[in-house]
Amino acid sequence: MSSTLPGTERPAAGLATLLEAVSAQRMQSTVRELADDRYTGRRVGTPGGLAAATWLAERLGELGAATDLSGFDVANVRELYATPVLEWSTGGQAQRLEHRRDFVEHLASADLPHPNSAPLAHHSDADLRDRWVLAEAGNWAQACERAEAHGAAGVLTVRGADAEGWMPKMIAGPPTRQVPVIALHTEVHAHLAEALADGPVQVTGSMPLRQITTRGHNVHARFPHPAQGDASRVRVLLSAHYDGVGDDPDRRLPAAADNASGVAAVLEAARVLAAAPPPGALELMVAFLDAEEAGAWGSAHHAPTLPPDTLVINLDGAAHLHQAAAVEAGGPAHALLATLDQAARLTGVPLRAGAMASDNRRYAAAGLAAIGIGMGMPGYQTPAETPNRVQADTLPAAARLLVATVWHLAPSAASAP
Repeated sequence: MSSTLPGTERPAAGLATLLEAVSAQRMQSTVRELADDRYTGRRVGTPGGLAAATWLAERLGELGAATDLSGFDVANVRELYATPVLEWSTGGQAQRLEHRRDFVEHLASADLPHPNSAPLAHHSDADLRDRWVLAEAGNWAQACERAEAHGAAGVLTVRGADAEGWMPKMIAGPPTRQVPVIALHTEVHAHLAEALADGPVQVTGSMPLRQITTRGHNVHARFPHPAQGDASRVRVLLSAHYDGVGDDPDRRLPAAADNASGVAAVLEAARVLAAAPPPGALELMVAFLDAEEAGAWGSAHHAPTLPPDTLVINLDGAAHLHQAAAVEAGGPAHALLATLDQAARLTGVPLRAGAMASDNRRYAAAGLAAIGIGMGMPGYQTPAETPNRVQADTLPAAARLLVATVWHLAPSAASAP
């Protein structure tokens, strides 16, 4: 989709007043709050994550919503419980590598709590026993199979970095292998391959990575509406995940863009709509979801509990609009998508069709009309994802788009002054 000629239509007077009430400053404050040290990256199952959920529930309660925390179990979350080590040496020269700059945990890795030193071998070598195996790009799984069959020390594979040289963190991935697996920066992998071609290489590495089962908490809020018995009322859910991937043992990952920015925009939209509800019978709900980074467990837990006519708008990332907001529609969302497009024209937010692999897909899979929106995540899942990277003009663009969409979904909005 593409929203053409944005801003060529004028919002009705009532909607224009709501759009003017959106506060960029308030949203920036929310982003800074959620990115603060005391929330420790907001990983599911951590005290910091639960503290963030509690803070958000309190803010929604202050807006007049009935709120609750809904708990659920989350399995197979990867937890890096100590800083991993990786170094290599040749000809008596040792090089210590930096975690998340030069190498990163591979989510299929077996737990290796203490450094293991062994010679390096190419994955095609005949003798792999008690050796670190250097895999080529794209064949880490095959290298693991050979390493497991021959009793290797572990596998070194390759992974790229972002434009700033960081290797992003993730906490959900493929099944665990029987050997440690470490992902090297592309340049480090190339240097190791060159060194191995010239002579023996010794590698020392650890990967203290385990899988845990933990507890997630969704924040649900329902705002009062005057037409409780009106069968024509429209139910709208605004959602955003508040969890992040969590801090490293010795490094902060503030998770400001993903997804403190989306949470801030949803919270601000709820504030504006609660203060001046749209005309007509509209039921507004908000969900701040946990465990999206671990596999969208929060929305999977929530979606089956909703009435089948609920319209869902999920915002994942509101930090850098750039050229257009990415939009993905799922379920019976044709009418919802048309309303979003109308709101985009009124608010001047360009839209484009784009993959949004977030909580919206869980709601769509449950048969609900669901739209996912994304407006950029600079510094995505790295230490560089700080509040100052969240652009002040993107936050109000996201909140106004949500407000205008909800306003037009209200049954009587079209005739309102």
